[in-house]
Amino acid sequence: MDVRPIGIFDSGIGGTSIWGELQELLPHEDFIYLADSRNAPYGEKSQERILELSIKNTEFLLDLKCKLIVVACNTATTNAINYLRENYKVPFIGIEPAIKPAAINSKSKIVGVLATKGTLSSSLFHSTTKNHAAGITVLEQRGTGLVELIEQGKLQSHELYTLLEGYILPMLEKGMDYLVLGCTHYPYLIPILKKMLPENVTIIDSGQAVARQTKSVLERLDLLSNSSEWGSHQFFTNKNEKVLSNVLPSSKLNLTVSFKDF
Repeated sequence: MDVRPIGIFDSGIGGTSIWGELQELLPHEDFIYLADSRNAPYGEKSQERILELSIKNTEFLLDLKCKLIVVACNTATTNAINYLRENYKVPFIGIEPAIKPAAINSKSKIVGVLATKGTLSSSLFHSTTKNHAAGITVLEQRGTGLVELIEQGKLQSHELYTLLEGYILPMLEKGMDYLVLGCTHYPYLIPILKKMLPENVTIIDSGQAVARQTKSVLERLDLLSNSSEWGSHQFFTNKNEKVLSNVLPSSKLNLTVSFKDF
């Protein structure tokens, strides 16, 4: 058994949606979360820059003795995780759009994917779509500008609603009945999306699947904590502590949020 923390990194606050699922499933684990908000969004950057940032984030978490790292960013997963797995000894858990369950369950055979440029243009995304969405029309929509507004804490803004409406309505007109959220920032849009989408459209993201996979890997490698205490949760950001704090639960969890110039 291993009481070292689990590391998580994302290009900002979006991966906290993944952290939420992880801490629900693994309440006795300690977590360290790294929000690289200064460089958000990763989705508009080159593959070389995404890899450089992913290496930096990984080494930050390894310096803090993390036993496993969750790459809580679709763009970083699709562009960097193979390199990370080949060059570091700790296990890595990645994120990719949940196309497979959407394709299996779609009645209209039309699935929408809202994601960043970096995810939609990646070879991993295209191979996943090819392998799991045969016979399905996959509508790809770049969510340009959404991450920036979420990072600014503008979740209730008219600007965000208008931008999102422009992305969603054309996919609705083409008959989609599943909307796959291909960025870990986007679950924070679900309250708005539920008002925008008819009841026959199902929203799906990767959070629960990632949490289950993380637990499975910890069990298989004998890395689960044997602590009977509730875990601690450290959050580091290199930009706005308040924006990060605002998306975290005001509960009795042992949380700390700190600015770190990395």
